[in-house]
Amino acid sequence: MIYPIVAIGDPVLKTKAKNIAADLPAADLQRLIADMFETMYSAHGVGLAAPQVGKAVRLFVMDSGPMVELDEEDLAELDEVETPETAVKRAFINPQMVSETGEEWGFEEGCLSIPGIRETVLRHADIVLRYEDENRQVHEEAFSGLAARVIQHEYDHLEGILFTDKLSGFKKQLLKGKLARISKGDVRHEYRMKFAGEGRRR
Repeated sequence: MIYPIVAIGDPVLKTKAKNIAADLPAADLQRLIADMFETMYSAHGVGLAAPQVGKAVRLFVMDSGPMVELDEEDLAELDEVETPETAVKRAFINPQMVSETGEEWGFEEGCLSIPGIRETVLRHADIVLRYEDENRQVHEEAFSGLAARVIQHEYDHLEGILFTDKLSGFKKQLLKGKLARISKGDVRHEYRMKFAGEGRRR
């Protein structure tokens, strides 16, 4: 099932998500995870948090593969090839950030809930995350680079934070009108979306 993606302006995106109960039937959780992956891929995203499909629960999925793949031409242009990042494809249930360390670095980010907007965001290079996997087993794992960035972006969604909240006051002012138009549905998008105050889905 492909969900419509909730656009900026919907209160669910500013709400701190709640933990998924331990007694939630496994089949229900697996179906939600599968639907979120399907929704993410249909929108050509690399990450998707449950609030973005209207569910204020602590769950996000990601597949950083498209961000870390380098073709042969890209590799040939590099003077020194470092060990390439490994793509992370996973569901994270009830995640808790343990630490964010390393020098902050800037990277242009976008968000499926804010189509057409891309801005440079500073994030820490290294993180440690505690989370449950799809079998409800608990892990504490370190991530770095692009994977850490995607995780921080999606984790912010669970805290009610959008990447635009991290921009400077000047940038926020410049984007204010455009963000207001997006919230009303006045934006081009290539996937199904749901806009605040509207009874219809596009």
